[in-house]
Amino acid sequence: MHPQPHEPPVEIRLTEAETIALAYRRAARGDAWAALVQAIEDALSDLAEAERRSLRRDRLVSRGYVRANLPGTVT
Repeated sequence: MHPQPHEPPVEIRLTEAETIALAYRRAARGDAWAALVQAIEDALSDLAEAERRSLRRDRLVSRGYVRANLPGTVT
C-alpha cells in the first residue's frame, strides 16, 4: 500500500498527537491552517466545558458543607 501525498508511510507508527493531527488535516481536506484552527477551537471548547464542570462541582461541594452544618462553616 502506498501512502497518500502528505501522509506518512504505512510502516511508520504515529504518536497519538500525530494521529489526531492527521485526522484533523484529513477532515480539513488537506488544509493545514483550517485543521489547526479547528483543533484549537475544539481544545478551547473542551477546556471551557471542563472549567464549567469544575465550577459546578465546587458549588455543589460548598453547598454540601453548609447543609451538613459541619464545624467551621458559617450558617
